[in-house]
Order: sequence, then structure tokens, then C-alpha cells
Amino acid sequence: MRKQEQVRLAELAAEKVHHEAILSQAAIDKQRQMAEEQRNLVQQQSQAKAQMMRYEDELARKRMQTDHEAQRRHNAELVKMQEESSIRKEQARRATEEQIQAQQRQTEKERAEIERETIRVKAMAEAEGRAHEAKLTEDHKRRMLIQRMNGEREKWLAAINTTFSHIEGGFRILLTDRSKLIMTVGGATALAAGVYTTREGSRVVWGYINRILGQPSLIRESSIAKFPWSGTVSRGMKALNYSTAARAAGLVESKTSFGNVILHPSLQRRIEHLARATSNTKSHQAPFRNMLFYGPPGTGKTMVAREIARKSGLDYAMMTGGDVAPLGPHAVTKIHEIFDWAKKSKKGLLLFIDEADAFLCERNSTHMSEAQRSALNALLFRTGDQSRDIVLVLATNRPGDLDSAITDRIDEVIEFPLPGEEERFKLLKLYLNKYLSSEGDSEPAWGPLFKKKPQKITIKEDLSEDVIREAAKKTEGFSGREIAKLMASVQAAVYGRPDCVLDSQLFKEIVEYKVAEHHQRMELAAEGAQPA
Repeated sequence: MRKQEQVRLAELAAEKVHHEAILSQAAIDKQRQMAEEQRNLVQQQSQAKAQMMRYEDELARKRMQTDHEAQRRHNAELVKMQEESSIRKEQARRATEEQIQAQQRQTEKERAEIERETIRVKAMAEAEGRAHEAKLTEDHKRRMLIQRMNGEREKWLAAINTTFSHIEGGFRILLTDRSKLIMTVGGATALAAGVYTTREGSRVVWGYINRILGQPSLIRESSIAKFPWSGTVSRGMKALNYSTAARAAGLVESKTSFGNVILHPSLQRRIEHLARATSNTKSHQAPFRNMLFYGPPGTGKTMVAREIARKSGLDYAMMTGGDVAPLGPHAVTKIHEIFDWAKKSKKGLLLFIDEADAFLCERNSTHMSEAQRSALNALLFRTGDQSRDIVLVLATNRPGDLDSAITDRIDEVIEFPLPGEEERFKLLKLYLNKYLSSEGDSEPAWGPLFKKKPQKITIKEDLSEDVIREAAKKTEGFSGREIAKLMASVQAAVYGRPDCVLDSQLFKEIVEYKVAEHHQRMELAAEGAQPA
């Protein structure tokens, strides 16, 4: 029994220990739960506090933003008020200045009117004084003139009476003396016959000399003098002036240069080759080659022909096709006179016919007269074979209108197009130097003794090559002649200034005017070319 009690006591003790363990575990769990609840409470309080702080911060930011916006609006209103105040002050200042200026203008106007009135009154007083003085002087002069005229009238009346009395006596002697009358009539008749014979004889002799030695009437320009003895002095003067100008400029044109002719490089090489070939042909006594130059007007055809003649050592003569038609039936004779005259040149002659299509057009044309057809046939007859005396150079703007027989006699056909941008740039520089930079520098040494030397033109530094190149770009479609006229217009504009100064602004203005004129001419030409 004791053993069972001990076991029972042990079990009770074990249950007590187990119960105490359960109680202690429950206490621990309760404490843990309380700690967890405390921690949750603290966390919730922290979250609430943080949320409260965020809310307060957001409220502070909104309040600051509202204050900033209010301050910005206040500043904007303040600036606007200041600007309005400044505008009102400026308007008041301008109104005050305008009022002052208006008062000044009114004062100046009144002063000018007073001065004008004073001048008018003074002028009227002076005019009245001069008129009174002139009236007194006129009366005195009238009396003197009347006295002088009376004296002259009496003197002339006496002279006329004396003259007529002598004439009457002479006629009375002639009528009474028959031999003296016959001698007087015979002498007057012989004198009249001598005067008439001398006049008509000199006219016939001069016509013969002009026909044998003179220059044909169709030739407008030539390097050969009109008469063999008439060009010696003029050639010497030209040579002296040229050498003086070359020394003054410090430049002497080389034999290979082409003077004032600016062409495309490929075209210039061909022209130089033709000049050398013509010179060698002359030296080797070979037949010359005929040429045809065609292209728009003002592209340098005449200048090139003159330079070819100069480089090849030939004389040159220039005629215009438009001069042939008015001659009518005499055109054939004049054409033959030109070729006969050309053969007298010892160097050889380059005959340049400008506007060749005017009388060398197609013979099938219904508008060609019989005289023009005969002139064309005469030219074809004289150019049928290759010549060792004459180089025929034709220039035309319409090569398609030439007669096929004329084109068959042409050995070299050269087109002269409008200058490109680089050529226009060189032409502008060339004519700028010719018309403006060296104006008045090429005069002979004795020139100022006979005429007034032109005023020196001053070119400002702002007229650079870039400005000239820009002008070259704008003048697209200009011929060489138009560019020369443009620079002549610039020269005229400079001479219109009192100081004769050329700057880039004036240069650009003239270029703009001329470009507008060029476009207007092109439009008018296009409208005129359209069928009605």
C-alpha cells in the first residue's frame, strides 16, 4: 500500500510539476503576447506618428507652395505695375519731347517766315532801286543810241549815194565805150567757166583717187589708213600713247595674252590655236581658213576677230551686213571693191562681216531682193577658192539662216556662249579696273594741257573679291557687253556722288538694278516671241 501511495504521490508530484510547467508556459505565452501587443502598439503608434509627420510635412509644403505662388503673383503684379509705370513715364517723356520739338519747329517756321519776309522786303527794295537806276540809265542810253543811230544813218546814206554815183558813172562809161563792155563781159564769162571747170575737175580727180587708193565705203573700221599717207601721224600718236600708258601702269601686254578678251579656257585655247595657225599659214604662204563665229550678242566675237588679226600679224577690216541692203544694185560693185582693196594689203587682211545673216541668208527665202541675191552671188564668186590674201570671218546670231553655199566655204565654226560665273568674275574685275581703278591714269602726258583731267575715283576696302564674286553669281545670263554696261553704270553712279567714292553698298545697288532690268528685258523678249 505504501508503495502505491508513493507511486500515487509521485504521479501527483509529476502532475503538479507538469501543471506548474503548463502554468509557467502560459505565463510565458501571456508575457510574450503582451510583449507582442506592446510591440504592435508601439509600431502602430510609430506609423501613426510617421503618417502624422508626413501629413504635417505635406501641409507645410502646400503652405510653402501657396505662399510661393502668392509671392510670385505679387512679384508679377509688382513688375507689371513697374512696367506700366515705365511705359507711362516713357509716353509722358515722348509726349513732352514731341511737344518741345513741335514748339521748336513752330519757332523755326516762324523764324523762317520772318527771314523770308525780311529777304522779300529787302529784295523788293533793292529791285525797286535797281529798276529806278536802270530806268535812268536806259533813258540816257536811249538818247545816246538815238544820236548814234542818226549819225550812222547819215554816214551810210552818204556812202550809199557816193557808191551809186560811182556805179552810175561806171555803167555810163561801159555803155558809151563798146570795147570796154566786150572786155568786161568776156572776163566775167571766162572767170565763171574757170571756176566751174576747176570744181568739176577736182571732183573727178578726187573720185578717181578715192576709187584707186581710198578705203571702200562699206568698211566701218580698219587697221589700214583710209589713204596710204594719212595714217602715219595717227599711228605714231597711238603707239606713243600706248607706250606711255603701259609705262604708267607698269604693265606691257605680252604677245601671247589676249588683251581685254575674257573667254572660257577651252574656247580661249582654241582661239589662240587659230591665231597661231593663221600666223604660220601666212608665213608659209598657204591658203587661209575662213571662220564662222556665232552666239548671242555681246559675247566678244568682234574683239576676238580683231585680236586674231593682231596676233597673226594681219590687217583687219570690219563691215556690217546691214549696210549692204540699202545699196541696192550698187551692192555688187561695193563687194568687188572690198575684195580688190583687200588684195592691196601686204600683210594679208582679215575681213570681219558682222550680222552676216542680214545679206547672206538662204537664197530660197522669199524676202530676199534681187539686189541682195546678186550681192550674195558676188561674195560667193570672190570666195569660191581658198585665198592667200583674205581671211573671211563671219559673225551671226542666227547661223541657221545662212545660205548653204556660204557655210560650205567655212572651215572653222566656233560658238561663243554666254560667259560662265568665273568668266563673269574676271570681266567684272577687268571693267572695274578699266572704268574705275585706272580712270584717268592712261591719259598722255600732255592731256591735261588740252582738257580737264577727270576726278580720281576712290574705291573703299569693303568692295572685296567676295562682293564681286557674289555679283558674278547674280549676273547669270549677262553677256560681256552687258557686264561692261553695268560697270559703266557704276562709274556714272560714282560720278554722281560729290566725293567720287565707290563702296560695296553702291556697287550692290547698281548690280540689283541691272539684274532686274535684264530679267525685264528677257520677259519682254519672251512675250514678243510668243505668237499673237
